[in-house]
Amino acid sequence: MTSIAFLGLGQMGAPMAARLLGTGHELTLWNRTPEKADPLVEKGARLAPTPAEASRAADATITMIATPEALQEVVFGRDGVARGLGGGSALIEMSTVGPEVVRSVAERLPEGIEMIDAPVLGSVPQATDGSLKVFVGTTDEGFERWRGVLEAFGTPMHVGPLGAGASMKLVANSTLGALMSGLGEALSLAQGLGLEPSVVLDVLAESAIGVTVKSKRELIDSGTFPPRFKLSLAAKDLRLVTEAAEAAGRDLRVARAARSWLEEADRAGLGDLDYSAVTAHIRGVEARAPMS
Repeated sequence: MTSIAFLGLGQMGAPMAARLLGTGHELTLWNRTPEKADPLVEKGARLAPTPAEASRAADATITMIATPEALQEVVFGRDGVARGLGGGSALIEMSTVGPEVVRSVAERLPEGIEMIDAPVLGSVPQATDGSLKVFVGTTDEGFERWRGVLEAFGTPMHVGPLGAGASMKLVANSTLGALMSGLGEALSLAQGLGLEPSVVLDVLAESAIGVTVKSKRELIDSGTFPPRFKLSLAAKDLRLVTEAAEAAGRDLRVARAARSWLEEADRAGLGDLDYSAVTAHIRGVEARAPMS
C-alpha cells in the first residue's frame, strides 16, 4: 500500500482517484470544489484543505489539473504542493501541459523531490475501467519504482526521460484534433453537395477514419454531445501542440487548422460539450448538451 495524494477531481480525475482507492492505496484528496470529493471520502479517502496539506505525508502526489496555469498555481501558489512535499517523495504530473511546463516545474521543486510526467490517453470510460494508456517520462529506475501505482489507471509505457510523456501526449492529441476537424469538414462538404448524412456516415465508417466515425456517430446523429473529453480542453491541447511545434521549428499546418476550428467552436459556446461537437460547428448545425 502506498500513501498517495491526488489533486484534481474533474471528469478524468475523479474516476482515476477511485481506481487508486479500489486498488488499496491510502488516498488523500484535494479539489478546488471540495464537494466533488464526497463520494470518495465516503469510501475511505481523506479530504485535505490545501494542496500542501494533501501532499505532506504522501509518498507520491499526483496532479490532474486542467491547464498549465492552474498547475503552476496548485504546485507553487500559497499552500501549494511544493510547500508540503517531503524529501524522498515524488510528484507525478498526469495533466496535459506540455514538456516545457513539466521541465519548468521540475526545476523549481525543492531538492530531493522526484518528478515524473505521466499524462494519459483516453477519456472517461477508460479512466473508469482502468484501461488508459499512460505515457511515462522518467528514468528506468523511476519507471520501475512507480509502475505499480500507475498500473491502477491502465497500461504504463516508458517513453523516455522527463518531459517525454508530455511530448508523447501532444503527438497523440495532434492526431485527435486533425481527425475530428477533418471529419467535420467532410460532413460539411457532403452537406454542401446535397448528400444524405446517414449515407455519408455509413461510407466514412468504413474509410480510413472509420474508428473516429464509429466512436462518435451516435453523438453526431443525435446532435447531442455529452462530454467525455471537453471541447475547451481539446482546444487547449491543440494550442499546446502548435506552440510546441513552433518552438521545435516544425510547421504543422493541419494542427493549426484544427486549433482554429476548436477555438472558434469554444468561443461559440460549445466548450463544455464533447470535442466532437466541433463537427456540428463546422457544418453550421446545432450542438446540444444532454438533458439534465
